[in-house]
Amino acid sequence: MSIRKNTLRSTLLLLSIGWLSAAHSAEIIRVEAVDSLSSSVLGSTVIPYKEVTLSAQISGAVKFVAGEAGAAFKQGDVIIQVDEAQLLAKRNAILAQLSMAQASVQNSQAQYTRELVSPRSKDIGAMPGFGLPAMFDMTMVRPFADSMMGNYDSDMGRYSDLMSSATGVSQAQSTVQQAMSQLQEIDAALRDAKSVAPFEGIVLEKMVEVGDTVQPGQPLIKYGYVKYKRLQADVPSGLVNNLSEGMVVPAKIDSNTTTMVKISQIYPVADPSRHTVTVKFDLPVDAVAAPGMYAEVYLPETKKVGAKTVVIPKTALLRGRSLPSVLVVNNNNTSELRLIRLGADQEENKVEVVSGLTDDERIIDAPPATATSGWMPDAK
Repeated sequence: MSIRKNTLRSTLLLLSIGWLSAAHSAEIIRVEAVDSLSSSVLGSTVIPYKEVTLSAQISGAVKFVAGEAGAAFKQGDVIIQVDEAQLLAKRNAILAQLSMAQASVQNSQAQYTRELVSPRSKDIGAMPGFGLPAMFDMTMVRPFADSMMGNYDSDMGRYSDLMSSATGVSQAQSTVQQAMSQLQEIDAALRDAKSVAPFEGIVLEKMVEVGDTVQPGQPLIKYGYVKYKRLQADVPSGLVNNLSEGMVVPAKIDSNTTTMVKISQIYPVADPSRHTVTVKFDLPVDAVAAPGMYAEVYLPETKKVGAKTVVIPKTALLRGRSLPSVLVVNNNNTSELRLIRLGADQEENKVEVVSGLTDDERIIDAPPATATSGWMPDAK
């Protein structure tokens, strides 16, 4: 019997000490109002900072592929090459045409120079000379034909011969220019036969193999710059007005890594079918993520400026109750039990209060679990 009495006394003593300790630690605090922290969770995808699709520019068979997906390249490296044998044959034919055109230019220029130095109109074997000796023909026959006969003008004949020679030079030069243009076209096609890295990056996806026949416009590989990465999300149009470029918001990558991301781009138009706007977020350089990973971004539901929300310490909630409740201190310095509706958890072990409290009220922090309306921290 004495053992039971001692045990009962010890229990009562412990309960009294626990009650006094709770009463001693409890205090009256003011409800806080902070900038609204309500947020919507949206799914997004990790994407490279830059991404391009390299497509075939000419038709032919693929004869070289530098690497598989994930292979890294520097700017200017050849990644894929299409067989250019047919283009090389055409180039050789154009070179032969160019050589012939250049020879024609040299011949035309020689004929023009000859006409300047030794005009054909003064040739003694040409009409209207009578085949007489050159001196008689030049001094007698041709002046007589110019002045008396009236059907011949040696100056006009010389002008016509010069124009004919000059036209021949111009035509030959045009032929050379045409051949040069065709050669430039072939050289451009030869360059297009190679798909080179436009910047430093890696192959994200390879779509062809050696031996595949490709046509102009057919995708060959997807290539991206992955030193920096981004998130891309389709944001409902109702939330876009709360965002601005440069804003920093929290994100969670692959439901594991939590980080902060910065809004880098907001598309100016919305998708008419889904009524969403594409938004891109820059990830920190040290973020562990790979293109294609799933990520979640937390976007504010209200504009940051002017929007407030009520938060309280979690220790102010009465323990052991099915509905969240707190003790509110009224103007008469007495407490009353009030049910509240909670929102999302916040930092520093606090929780958001959606309804039931305002920022001008006082509550009791760390009340005992058995506290009810009327209990105050100084109560015994």
